[in-house]
Amino acid sequence: MLCIVAEGQTEETFIEELLRPLLADNGVVLLPSIQMSGNVRYERLKSLVVKRLKEQSTAFCTTFIDYYGRRNMFPDEERVGEFDPAVRKKTILESAFYADVEQEMGRRFDARRFIPYIQMYEFEGLLFSDPDGFARGLYKPELAAPFRGIRAQFPTPEDINNDKATAPSKRVLAHFPGYDKVAGGTLAALTIGLEQIRANCPLFDGWVKTLMQLGGPRA
Repeated sequence: MLCIVAEGQTEETFIEELLRPLLADNGVVLLPSIQMSGNVRYERLKSLVVKRLKEQSTAFCTTFIDYYGRRNMFPDEERVGEFDPAVRKKTILESAFYADVEQEMGRRFDARRFIPYIQMYEFEGLLFSDPDGFARGLYKPELAAPFRGIRAQFPTPEDINNDKATAPSKRVLAHFPGYDKVAGGTLAALTIGLEQIRANCPLFDGWVKTLMQLGGPRA
């Protein structure tokens, strides 16, 4: 069994519509997600994870939150440099989060049950896996060209940065002020599909592969 603590409604819908079927095919039973409603304060996030690990003593727990959406300091935050590669930032924060939960749970805790995951840098980054599909999902085909231009500036969609003016969602809003993450983001993700996102987002794909393996070896 697996529980996911998700940042908000968009992430929860993404989990239900795209991740749940894949995990089920791999023998992973997905419990109802816990939604943080965008209020990703570290102490609250940690509290929700610890609570679920204690309530479900044999279940695994993971997180699906945006790096950009963090509301306060994570452990080892001071080690993260502004210009560090995304993978280094992610590794530092996830490792510190893992160690903090492990300590909170005590000596008998099987720490393999906790799989921290921080989305670099934002949910919308995943949608730049397919700029044309992103535009179609928003019913704004004219956005395909500017979206392709944004995507071309970065090695992967997960490198689109986290500044207040240039985070993935901010870039979308600059071209489409009416963008709605819950409705538009969900439709775009469904239009693009999980396979395309995984093919273009190696950090996200690594997380998905880890979750798929929780179902054990396949016959």
